[in-house]
Order: sequence, then C-alpha cells, then structure tokens
Amino acid sequence: MSGNTLGKLFCVTNFGESHGPAIGAVVDGCPPGLPLTEADIQLELDRRRPGTSRHVTQRKEPDQVEILSGVYQGLTTGTPIGLLIRNTDARSKDYGNIVDTFRPGHADFTYTRKYGDRDPRGGGRSSARLTAPSVAAGAIAKKWLAQAYGVRVRGYMSQLGPLSIPFQSWDEVGNNPFYAPNAEIIPELEAFMDQLRRDGDSIGARIEVVADNVPTGWGEPLYDRLDADIAHVMMGLNAVKGVSIGAGFDCVAQRGSEHGDEILPTGFASNHAGGVLGGISSGQAITVSVAIKPTSSIRVERQSINRAGEPVPVQTLGRHDPCVGIRATPIVEALLAIVLMDHALRHRAQCASVPNLP
Repeated sequence: MSGNTLGKLFCVTNFGESHGPAIGAVVDGCPPGLPLTEADIQLELDRRRPGTSRHVTQRKEPDQVEILSGVYQGLTTGTPIGLLIRNTDARSKDYGNIVDTFRPGHADFTYTRKYGDRDPRGGGRSSARLTAPSVAAGAIAKKWLAQAYGVRVRGYMSQLGPLSIPFQSWDEVGNNPFYAPNAEIIPELEAFMDQLRRDGDSIGARIEVVADNVPTGWGEPLYDRLDADIAHVMMGLNAVKGVSIGAGFDCVAQRGSEHGDEILPTGFASNHAGGVLGGISSGQAITVSVAIKPTSSIRVERQSINRAGEPVPVQTLGRHDPCVGIRATPIVEALLAIVLMDHALRHRAQCASVPNLP
C-alpha cells in the first residue's frame, strides 16, 4: 500500500493498523543535535489520547511512545527516528457484525474494492488511530521549529456541529476537552454532545490552526507551493472534507480592494491570504481552517450492502468518537508543523545565501 510517506527532506512514514500489535512512524531528515526525549513527544500524544472525557471514544490507550532509534544521549543524531506506540486496548469482536458489510460514509467499501479485502478491526489503516504516529512526528517538528525559528503552532475548535464558538482567548483552549477558546460556551457544547451520544449519532466540527513567527520565503512554485502542501496533508487526515487558507471560500464575495492585503512600511494591513502569497510564506501568521465530517461508525441503523451486493442494514457497535473533531486539534497542529519543517529545510538547502531583506 503506497501513500504512507509525507515530506521531501523531513520525511514521515506511518505504519500499523488500529487493532494490530502497534502503530508508529519513521521520521527521516531531522537535523542532528535537537534535544529530544520521549517526554517531549508524550506531551502531544496525551492531548490526542482517547478516553480522556465522556465526549470521546472510551477506548483506553495510554499511547506510550518508545523512541527506537535516531537519538543518542538525549540528542537527535541525524539518522532515522523510529517511534513505536503499542496498542493495548483493542476489542476486535466489536467489529464482527461488519466483516462482510460496508458502513455508509466509511472507507470499508473503497478499501475492499481497491485491495480485494480489508482489515475490519477498528477500520485497519483507515482508522483515526493512525493519527497518533503523525502527532508523535509533529511533536519533533514543533520542537525544532520553535528552537530554530521561534515558530509556534497552535489550534482550536471554532465550530461543533451547528454551534459556532466565538474566539475569546488562547488561554482557554487547554482548559476543556473541546479545545474551545471560549469558557462560556462549554456547558452548551457538553449538553449537545450528551444528547448526541444518547441518540447514537455523530456530528462534524471545524478546527482552526495558526502558525506564528513563520519567516518569509518558505514554499516553492508551482506544484510544491506551501499552501498546496498544507492542503494536501490536511486532506490526508481522516474525515477531513474541506480545507481553507486565510479567507478561504469567503474570498469569493470579497473585492480585490478588500482581499488583497495592503503592504505598509510597518507590515501588512490584513491577512486575507493566510500568510501565503504565490505559494510562498509572507512572514504573516499561517492560518488554516479544516472541516471534519461526522463519524461514520454510529449506532443508528442505516442501509448498505454486503460483499455479495445484497441490501443489508448496518449498525456499528463498540467504542467510537461521536465527533472525531474533538480530538483533532493536536493532529492538525502536528500536520502543519510537519509541512512547515519540511519547507524550512528545503528553503535552507536552496536559499540559505539569500540576504534576509526587511
């Protein structure tokens, strides 16, 4: 199965299945000398970990990361970094009733048609469980970006189903299970999710991610544009159905006199471009918005077919996130960090001698 490696100079290869012995990543291209311990990575994995609130899947995985290679005496060596996360709480029997059927909205149908068979246990490779290795790799990228350039990557939930979440403060994001930047709306979000779980249904969400202090010059025309690579990696995240950068689709209603960010001696007057011009970073904040669809595995009975093409009802049992967007914030942060680190290394390789103009 191809399509499991991301990046050109900072490369991340993801492996494993949801209910296999372990999942993990091989991170190649990290420069030597970066202080790195398992605790650095564990901090980010704990933010994504399942079973942390009543609003997410109750699968109890510690997501304890093991560094197998690429680090010696607390510093990266420049060789591939092997990361392993063992699966400890898989319940494959929960998927016994969907071995020969296809969940509507899920990859069951397409995986079976493409490969001739599929691993039905927890969704196999199509499971959101496989986002944990990406978060682990992203923790490395986050630390390197902060140390080398002062770049900070952080995200938040801006919408849960029909409920918009007005931004109040970054300080609130880490204080609730939704990564919401607004303390006042938490009771409403909790009540909404409690009713959704009683209904046996699911809902989508919108996540915003922002990278501050990104230098100018990262990105390459034409087909390796920074915004193109960001959109590519975000669309590779399970359940993502839309990605916008800067004003995104709102630019359709804007005039050029409004959308084009005026440039003053003191800097840009606005940031409708989302920090990217012509596929190259402008020095402004990189702003990305991601739309995540409702979870496909739900208790509500729906119509589908079996392997023989016969009509059958499908109901998914077991432990599932009624909204995968609740745990998505650290994932989109990690993916953006991976892309930024890759482009930072690519820019350094080609343009390190270009003077840093004001």
